[in-house]
Amino acid sequence: MIKVLFVCLGNICRSPLAEAIFDHKIKVAGIEDRFKSDSAGTSDFHIGELPDERTINCAKKYNIPVNHRGRQVNRTDFRDFDYILAMDENNLRNLNAMKSKYGFEEKEIHLIRNFAPNGKGLSVPDPYYGGEDAFEEIYHILNEAVDHFLTTIQERHQLYA
Repeated sequence: MIKVLFVCLGNICRSPLAEAIFDHKIKVAGIEDRFKSDSAGTSDFHIGELPDERTINCAKKYNIPVNHRGRQVNRTDFRDFDYILAMDENNLRNLNAMKSKYGFEEKEIHLIRNFAPNGKGLSVPDPYYGGEDAFEEIYHILNEAVDHFLTTIQERHQLYA
């Protein structure tokens, strides 16, 4: 079982959408039984909350179900997840500080857009203060990044339907 964690700040916009897109893609590919995915935030702003309504509406537009409650990254995530994918540089910095604090210095954390050919070093913008168009933009960014991430791990782990 390959475990993937998507991480943003509050865990109500970007990371639950990335998780939902990932879950949809592995289901379509017929490999969902090989994965466990989740999402979390580096902050405690939205623990227990449903994703932002705009996240849910955007996913619904593409027939992608979102089933998540906000939670904060914790110590066991560094032990339990094979891949931890940050949405931006701030969250990457926070995750790297947390992994050191918890004694997981060897754990590699990735910016999600680093998997996309034209996304190296780029962040997924936070759409929280934007409108519906900001959520549409991050959907397309995440859809591409998740595609390339999934291709990478399918090749790395030799997973094919």
